[in-house]
Amino acid sequence: MTAQPFVRMSTLARLSGVPAPTIKHYLREGLLPREQVRATRNAALYDVSLVERIQRIKTLQRERFLPLRVIKSVLAGHPSKEDNAAASQAVQFALDSMAGSDSRTREQLLESGMRAEDLAFCEEIGVVAPTVVNGHETFRGDDLTLLRLLGTSRRVGITKEMLPIDIVGSYVRAIRELAKVEIELFRQGVMPRAGKDLSTLTEAATRLSEQLVILVRRKLLLPTLRAMVDVRTAETSAPKARARPADGHKAKVTVAHAASARVRRQKRAVT
Repeated sequence: MTAQPFVRMSTLARLSGVPAPTIKHYLREGLLPREQVRATRNAALYDVSLVERIQRIKTLQRERFLPLRVIKSVLAGHPSKEDNAAASQAVQFALDSMAGSDSRTREQLLESGMRAEDLAFCEEIGVVAPTVVNGHETFRGDDLTLLRLLGTSRRVGITKEMLPIDIVGSYVRAIRELAKVEIELFRQGVMPRAGKDLSTLTEAATRLSEQLVILVRRKLLLPTLRAMVDVRTAETSAPKARARPADGHKAKVTVAHAASARVRRQKRAVT
């Protein structure tokens, strides 16, 4: 079996597409294993297999915006607080990439017909949160999509009596519990086994879990509705049992009839 060749820094930089000063910085930070570096009389030589690792580090920096200390933990494959930070960064990246890029200020939303009390309620329960841009409170991404969805429901004729804004609170409570289940499954199933692929797998799991929730809800919606209708129908169509007098009431009736019969017999005897 042929050993991996060792190359000069200039060649390593050319093969990886990463500048030599950056690679040397990775070495100083401990992101590249020292045993894959061989010192000679004239210059250091580097194992050409480092190319893949260097490219991965650069990708995590450029596309996931992870700091080097977090990347070091991800590459080492050791569960730690840094892993949690890496997973959080990857989730944020996935969510940001799925959200829209459009934005609207609070004033623009209110001018377009958004009810001030609806907007205030959504902020109160924590489903939307504005950021200040050029001195204006601005809603963007999923926050804006959610607010637009509420506005669309009003425009198509779903009034506040049909769908009160506080129903969103019930949704939030139910989905928060679902999110807890998802995170716990991820922590137990993915994180201990992901190793160096933690960020990539976290991003993929975030996207897949959203699709899974949508599909399962779609599959369960109609069967659940039918089951609820069947229960309601059974309750309303069941024959009502006739009310029976209690035993004590029966005894009182019998005594009264006997007393009445005695009175009638006494009257006949007198006459």
